[in-house]
Amino acid sequence: MEANIAIPTDGKDTWSGGGQKPLGASYGKMMMWFFIVSDALTFSGFLAAYGLTRFKFIDSWPIADEVFTHFPGLHGVHAPMYYVALMTFILIISSVTMVLAVDAGHQMKQKRVAWYMFATIIFGIIFIGSQAWEWKNFINGTYGAVKTTDGRLLQFVKDGHQIALSDFVVGERTDGRIQHERENGLWFEKEEAIASYSIAQIQEAYKSNSDVLIRSELIDPATKQKIILSREEGMAQLAKTKMVVEGANLEVNEYGNTIFADFFFFITGFHGFHVLSGIIINIIIFFNVVLGTYERRGHYEMVEKVGLYWHFVDLVWVFVFTFFYLV
Repeated sequence: MEANIAIPTDGKDTWSGGGQKPLGASYGKMMMWFFIVSDALTFSGFLAAYGLTRFKFIDSWPIADEVFTHFPGLHGVHAPMYYVALMTFILIISSVTMVLAVDAGHQMKQKRVAWYMFATIIFGIIFIGSQAWEWKNFINGTYGAVKTTDGRLLQFVKDGHQIALSDFVVGERTDGRIQHERENGLWFEKEEAIASYSIAQIQEAYKSNSDVLIRSELIDPATKQKIILSREEGMAQLAKTKMVVEGANLEVNEYGNTIFADFFFFITGFHGFHVLSGIIINIIIFFNVVLGTYERRGHYEMVEKVGLYWHFVDLVWVFVFTFFYLV
């Protein structure tokens, strides 16, 4: 006996999933959930790789409280994690305004949807701008360090606290080295930025300042702090200096293990791309709300769908914040 299968011929029914609504969700919502699940697996893979790598290099991993210490307008003030916490709070508030926008959509209140969408966009822009500011400080660095021929990173401390190279190294570069630009460089080639101080200049300044000590990137398991070397040990390690490191990039990192910077740029950058995409989508939806597009459709489901994406982005940041800054 042959079974009769009804094949929808209406294009609208086909686009809406053949008239079927699994779990009562529309086709658009279901596709958004599929995307969120697949993207969640991607972020899970990145964070799992970060966790495994950190565990492997646990003895040389940078301490977050010593890396993320900046706060706008508070130059020179040690404010560990304050600004990152503020960024997280702003993103969470944006989720609240998005919830209010979705709720206003259910009540068919166009003006309230528009205002809450606008607030969500503003909070998103503040967050992405803050993330760019955080990147700038991370790249430029705060203290500076040196890297030895055997790959060790050496930082400088005084009275138990890390200090910048500029705190004890004085004067201009003693080797007469200048930055090559296209106008005066060899074969008109522009080189990467050179360090503010020469190796010999740092070595001489260390010899002249007996109250300055050197600490390695290695962490003492007992104290959970980086190991401070004696003056003699520091002098021996400093004699093997290969290069001066200022800031962080994909090749060197003044804060410690270079892989930390690689993961930081990749994962926070990937999340930042998601936030930026969400802001752009929210702006488009906002103008549709203002123009009355969804009012004419008789529902604000599009606001709800973009709300799902925005909440997902916020939730991912909670995990990124936990992995990179808290653990």
